[in-house]
Amino acid sequence: VCGDAVVWKPSEKTPLTALACEAIFKRAAKRFGDAPEGLAPVLIGDRAVGEILVDHPKVPLVSATGSTRMGRDVGPRLAKRFARAVLELGGNNAGIVCPSADLDMALRAIAFGAMGTAGQRCTTLRRLFVHESVYDQLVPRLKKAYESVSVGNPLETSALVGPLIDKAAYENMQKALEEAASRGGKITGGIRVENGHPEAYYVRPALVEMPRQVSPVTEETFAPILYVMKYSDFDTVLEEH
Repeated sequence: VCGDAVVWKPSEKTPLTALACEAIFKRAAKRFGDAPEGLAPVLIGDRAVGEILVDHPKVPLVSATGSTRMGRDVGPRLAKRFARAVLELGGNNAGIVCPSADLDMALRAIAFGAMGTAGQRCTTLRRLFVHESVYDQLVPRLKKAYESVSVGNPLETSALVGPLIDKAAYENMQKALEEAASRGGKITGGIRVENGHPEAYYVRPALVEMPRQVSPVTEETFAPILYVMKYSDFDTVLEEH
């Protein structure tokens, strides 16, 4: 970045995506006749490979994206050798719908933010606070959107929601929904969609009406789950946010 070489260690679950990006970068670099080789190498491997980068004395800066648990491990190790850290961790993003909100616009923004990429991005909307005066107007419309959204092969233009990355992601989603139900959550969606590919984990996005913000609402689940809660006072909900 900014003239420095970058070593990229991607998730072990997405090596082909990283290699494809590397090929694109190499093609772009060829347009510059004096661009040296090895500006952005890709290292494929598991956690052990990442730990080598974290602990290596010749790596002055590490930018890591992942869970808060990962950050608590990586941060102190970098600090121990006075390396710099850029950590993007555990996004459990929330939105607030005020009484004055344009509900049509809010509906579109919420649906895209919460269901896009099957809830598997750090910027996914996962918690939603809706003012009590508009709750009964907005939430039924959200339910209809969740019930009707097209789930399927992302290469098909008609599909709006693709699969979860693997079985573990599906199981984590179901575990979170079970806990939410045990704490009074009312669930719309969240079931697996059978589409002739038993090895794939397609699920219908889940909308969960919660009575209050408790676990699992307070924990990030990397899946298409949106927890919806009612509020009355803006200052109070801003603190909860």
